[in-house]
Amino acid sequence: MSVSENPVIARMAAGEVALGMNVRMSRSGDIARIAKSSGHDFLFIDMQHSLFDIETVGHIANTALGCGVAPLVRVRGCDDPNTALLLDNGVTGIVFPDVNTADDARRGVARAKFPPIGKRSAGGGYPNFDYEAIPAGEAVSRINALTLVACMIETREGLENVEAIAAVDGVDVVHIGSNDLLLDMGKPGQFGDPDHIAAVDRVIAACARHGKVAGLGGERDLARQIDFIRKGVKFVTTQTDLKFLQAAATNHTNALREALASGT
Repeated sequence: MSVSENPVIARMAAGEVALGMNVRMSRSGDIARIAKSSGHDFLFIDMQHSLFDIETVGHIANTALGCGVAPLVRVRGCDDPNTALLLDNGVTGIVFPDVNTADDARRGVARAKFPPIGKRSAGGGYPNFDYEAIPAGEAVSRINALTLVACMIETREGLENVEAIAAVDGVDVVHIGSNDLLLDMGKPGQFGDPDHIAAVDRVIAACARHGKVAGLGGERDLARQIDFIRKGVKFVTTQTDLKFLQAAATNHTNALREALASGT
């Protein structure tokens, strides 16, 4: 199915929240269909902390393209040489971790976008269009519009520079990485701490001033997720595939054991 829009970009452009599932464990394209049927708009495939290879990600991405879920990949950094290769093979967005300065953000955009926005090399023959022969100028323009770039704020330095980062042309989402940011603040795991809340508020405000979308990751408390969304966050990772599986399996086995122990 030729892709005419990125469902994440379309959802956010309509002023709605886009929900994504972190993929840490799944190696099959079936995870894209599960994400779709469970109400997610995108996959957040983690190549920073997981052992995925390029070919596996490509298979997942192509399944996602076919079922209307946006396959996004968190790469290893703004200078990851695999960025363009992933985008050439079905990925429709890149999440750059550890963005601390506007220069970091500009380097990420340069890798992810074709000229005149960036410096990505043209490969030709894209799965986004079912490999249909499309004039190069049209293909480049359409793929630039379909490709989402997210920059993660994960340090105090990044937070201090968030205004400059949000002002960079080609950045679509400024995404708080709550786990690493709290770690850098000396408050590991203290979600909901006033400094954490203030950091999210600061990113929301910077994005509003520069016409970008505020994102939130790492925070898994439902009430706080809802509160941040109501404040203006529009790009949210709900949970990892690993944790979804673990939670469902634990709930089911606990219920069975409790019923057997009580004789009901």
